[in-house]
Amino acid sequence: MKDSQLDRYSRHLLLPQFDYDGQASLLNARVLIIGVGGLGSAAASYLAASGVGQLVLSDPDTVEMSNLQRQIIHSENRIGMNKAQSAALRIAEINSDVQVQAVDYALDETSLSKQIVNADVVLDCSDNSETRRTVNRLAWSLATPLVSAAAIRFEGQLMVVDPRKSDCPCYDCVYPESNNQEATCSESGILSPVVGMMGVFQALEAIKLLSAVGESLTHCLTSFDGLTGQWRSFGVRKSKTCPTCQ
Repeated sequence: MKDSQLDRYSRHLLLPQFDYDGQASLLNARVLIIGVGGLGSAAASYLAASGVGQLVLSDPDTVEMSNLQRQIIHSENRIGMNKAQSAALRIAEINSDVQVQAVDYALDETSLSKQIVNADVVLDCSDNSETRRTVNRLAWSLATPLVSAAAIRFEGQLMVVDPRKSDCPCYDCVYPESNNQEATCSESGILSPVVGMMGVFQALEAIKLLSAVGESLTHCLTSFDGLTGQWRSFGVRKSKTCPTCQ
């Protein structure tokens, strides 16, 4: 680790559970972030600041005015720019040591699989169940840990899927196949700090997975209620009929 990095990450190095080895793990890590909207904005910003060596940002969408209320990695002068490219510019300002790959087109299953197999952790920051199911299925088949989150209105949810643990439930265990008629932020609204909190939570869980510090939130679904300020955690089990992880 260079002297400049020892200085930059000195507050991490003071943590006895984390220390030099934990920071070295981050510097050598590659994280794939799928979606650089509200969740991805917060997650990518904190992972970059924390010193994750390589970030791959995947998002085919462009920045719109209505995004700026919660997608804080973007700015007014980048309206109309691809979100992955916009986020890459901001990450370079946060931490120039981070290597960023901006994927500004929709990934098919083949290209998505290649990105997942090369990642140490995947963060699903997308906004639809079809993408979540595809990412979950591919991450499980390729044995890549996944941190999945969602937020709408005043509520957020998060779960960690670690295929390296044979008894770990996956996304499809908790959410069986649906008709994809889910609510969206454009239809139901979202309070901006709520989506930011869930994205930061994703970054925290990713760092724990990468550094092997603390206990990962596998085997549970964690939810946040912004109206009451309460966090709740529900134990979940692997489904015997799950088509993905059985």
